[in-house]
Amino acid sequence: MAREQQDYDDIPGTFVFDAERSRQGYGINMFCMSLMQDANRRAFKANEAEYLKKFHLTPEQIEAVLKRDYNRMLELGGNIYFTAKLGATDGHSFQHLAAEMTGSTQQDYADMMLGGGRSVEGNRSRSGKNTPSKFLAAGAAAKAKPAAKPAAKPVAKSAAKPKATAKAKPKSNSKSKSKSAKRK
Repeated sequence: MAREQQDYDDIPGTFVFDAERSRQGYGINMFCMSLMQDANRRAFKANEAEYLKKFHLTPEQIEAVLKRDYNRMLELGGNIYFTAKLGATDGHSFQHLAAEMTGSTQQDYADMMLGGGRSVEGNRSRSGKNTPSKFLAAGAAAKAKPAAKPAAKPVAKSAAKPKATAKAKPKSNSKSKSKSAKRK
């Protein structure tokens, strides 16, 4: 069955991990999770294609795993946090994987992230709906127009006494008391 098109499918460079992708990628994600155990990592490295047969992957998913095409794995239902376990099995850091997925060097990727990440301008959608969601727009409007604060009431000097704070009672150790009582 073909994936039903969603409004958010046109965000450049992103595959939203929604319920449909979760179902589609169950096998690939369970494969990746299996790599958390050393015995499974060794079995996979010994014969990758054979090991993958245990997880009922589609031919496209198998190809993406064997080619280490992380963007394709995500498109086919892989979750980034699970697929990172495959990268770790190959001895790669998450930064290495992210750089590879964005087509940049590790240093360029690190510099971009340390500089605040990529701009949202032009990266919201391909369809021309290039506007923030209604939730983001509402949040921005609230920040732009802070609610008026009520005027502070003058406080009389007699009412300005500091409030007494309750002192915490030390906890008694009833067990030690009962033991000492029994000894007597």
